[in-house]
Amino acid sequence: MKIIGNGVDIIENLRIQRLLKNSKFINRIYSSDEIQASRKVKNKVNFFAKRFAAKEAFVKSLGTGFRNGLNFKDISVKNNRLGKPQIYLSKNIKSYLKKKFKFTKLDIFLSLSDEKKHSIAFVIINTI
Repeated sequence: MKIIGNGVDIIENLRIQRLLKNSKFINRIYSSDEIQASRKVKNKVNFFAKRFAAKEAFVKSLGTGFRNGLNFKDISVKNNRLGKPQIYLSKNIKSYLKKKFKFTKLDIFLSLSDEKKHSIAFVIINTI
């Protein structure tokens, strides 16, 4: 197992609260699965803020940022049946990672947390 990288991102929830008023922002940043899951959540601001931070932390862990055709919707955060958040990647990112790192499989570890004013995400990527 080899660590490819780690990334962390923190965001002010008020920033996301303002942006959520714009449906174009929501549809440009979040996957349809994330938008669907948000309908079951009371605190939508923190829900979306944590996912925004997770996407930023993920690309930081790659060391690339959003370049080379990677975009926010290529990364989706879903909770497993026990509530643990997990990152799911589009075919676009999987193909990019295969070329860049020549991996066979990845383990992606994600931790999310929030408070009243801020949300944070931490990502570690390992090859298997």
